Amino acid sequence: MARRFVLILGGARSGKSDLAQKLALDMGGPVLFLATAQALDREMRQRIEAHQRSRPDGWRTLEEPLHLADALEAGAGDAAVVLAECVTLWVANVQAAASPRGVDEPDTTVAEAMLAGELGALHDWYRGSRASLILVSNEVGMGLVPPYPSGRAYRDLLGWANQRLATLATEVYLVVAGIPMELKSRAIHPWQQEELR
Repeated sequence: MARRFVLILGGARSGKSDLAQKLALDMGGPVLFLATAQALDREMRQRIEAHQRSRPDGWRTLEEPLHLADALEAGAGDAAVVLAECVTLWVANVQAAASPRGVDEPDTTVAEAMLAGELGALHDWYRGSRASLILVSNEVGMGLVPPYPSGRAYRDLLGWANQRLATLATEVYLVVAGIPMELKSRAIHPWQQEELR
């Protein structure tokens, strides 16, 4: 079976995680769950624990908040499918790491450069591996404009990351109210060829 690079977008509680897990199971073979969340407070710890309980038995978990490609290079092992969740938190982690003055004063130039490097490294890892890759991300561009600069900077950074990943992916889905809509199929269109080189 051909490898797949799948991006799943959706709002909070849209059903995107359920779709990602179903796709990973359908693809077959050992699944590695790559978690980007950090348990920085009690609520996040509870969310992480609930998420862990929802995963099928036998899945291996690798935790890495920033350098996904490095973590996969060292720890992917025999995984036939890597499910990374989520890009939303990954981008927040990158923005925080790139903002030495604190999250209230994000350095967008540094964050964009850092994220571009991390996205490129992740795509290079995928191209050199034998595993399929599923990425889950929030679509945050359809809501209200955040009222503070760091929120606007984060929304823009995540929107840019989603666009880049959608270009690289072989399949893209948008999940709304539990219903997945295919935005991009495995067929490669001529206008995408240059981006995939």
